[in-house]
Amino acid sequence: MKRSFQSSAGPQPLRKQRDYRLLWSARTISITGSEVSKLAIPLTAVALLTASPAQMGMLTAAASVPVLLFGLQSGAIADRLTRHRPLMIACELTSCAAAATVPLAWLLGILNVTWLIVVALVIGTAGVLFKAANFPHIAAVAGPEQRTEAMAGLQTTYSVASVAGPGLAGLLVQVLTAPLAVLAEALSFLTSALLLRTIRTPERNTPAVSKGMWRDIVEGLKASVTHPVLRALLFAGVTINFFAMAYTAVYMLYMVNTLGIPKGLIGVLIALGGAGGLLGAWLTARLSKKYGENRVLLLSVIFFPAEILTVGLLTGPLWWKLLMLALAGTVAGAIVVAFATCMGAIVLRETSPELRGRVNATMTFAIQGVLALGGLAGGLLAELIGLRPVILICAGGIALSTFWIWLSPIHPKGPRPTRPAPPQMPTTTATYMTAKRHST
Repeated sequence: MKRSFQSSAGPQPLRKQRDYRLLWSARTISITGSEVSKLAIPLTAVALLTASPAQMGMLTAAASVPVLLFGLQSGAIADRLTRHRPLMIACELTSCAAAATVPLAWLLGILNVTWLIVVALVIGTAGVLFKAANFPHIAAVAGPEQRTEAMAGLQTTYSVASVAGPGLAGLLVQVLTAPLAVLAEALSFLTSALLLRTIRTPERNTPAVSKGMWRDIVEGLKASVTHPVLRALLFAGVTINFFAMAYTAVYMLYMVNTLGIPKGLIGVLIALGGAGGLLGAWLTARLSKKYGENRVLLLSVIFFPAEILTVGLLTGPLWWKLLMLALAGTVAGAIVVAFATCMGAIVLRETSPELRGRVNATMTFAIQGVLALGGLAGGLLAELIGLRPVILICAGGIALSTFWIWLSPIHPKGPRPTRPAPPQMPTTTATYMTAKRHST
């Protein structure tokens, strides 16, 4: 029986929709398992394999390399599919198998750092493909009028994982040792695949006719930079991530050396951001229904620099610093989720169905790819001018993202969003539009 989004009384609440609950549960379990491996795999390399600093650098980089190598191609692949869920399941099973080799190789005495790097590359590549397919798949599970709420719910998975993951990771490493704790990640991928397998919602995606990988990628790039709304979101996201990563590069040094925050409390302050994310998802789903995603996005981007500015200007006794950092971190977590949720919903709404995979992949490639540049810039600049000036520069830099949004059709008082003609498509390809979205 085909699932219907509408009834005579209106759409059923998402929390009561079986398939959405399955999708949400699959993502939450999978991401929480990944949080465990973020501690377990580096600990395995350091404690058991005596990895060198260069090897640790390669291991860390292996997690982000697949985005740069395969990010754009993954979107083109997703847009060619009639059904996205089989690819998502295959990606989770591949990641499960790769993660499971870590404890197995350790028990057999053949585990080494190279093995861990290969595992990280495999899981990272599967993750890139999964995300490319998952974005358009949301349109099948949630109706147009519920996609912002669906995006907000999925954003809570990251908040839940950021709160529960580190504690669970520490417990598992303590009880099982680091290599065996990676089994938790393997099991989380397997559980996710099984939950995705039980989703019943039929997919009716009309695949784009391929013109070749490179031309398909160019179409996604062209759509992302020529559509005024998508272009504004793309450049706002790149601006935010560049300066946010520059801030992250000096954050720990600044907290310990400049503000004198006890090291044991830094983890607690970071966890409050995850808790704030849960609050942000709850508020965004409700505010967007009343005011629309455009207004919520605009409000969130205005307050985006608030936490970093607070950190950069903070002085006083320790209790005052901790209080302000706790408040700022919680609010920042809510703002980040609100922005990401509304950004995802607007991208889904503004992008033609046959381009969703490529547009999402283009944005992911650019927004995630700039992280390395931001981190490098933050560290080098801090060497020249000091930690606090870099923090303040980052706050000002993130504030620049406001102009991308305010000067675009996203602004509620700006010009009406008009969709330029999409890249030339065969007449047999569907080009209809849908509503809403949220992201990350």
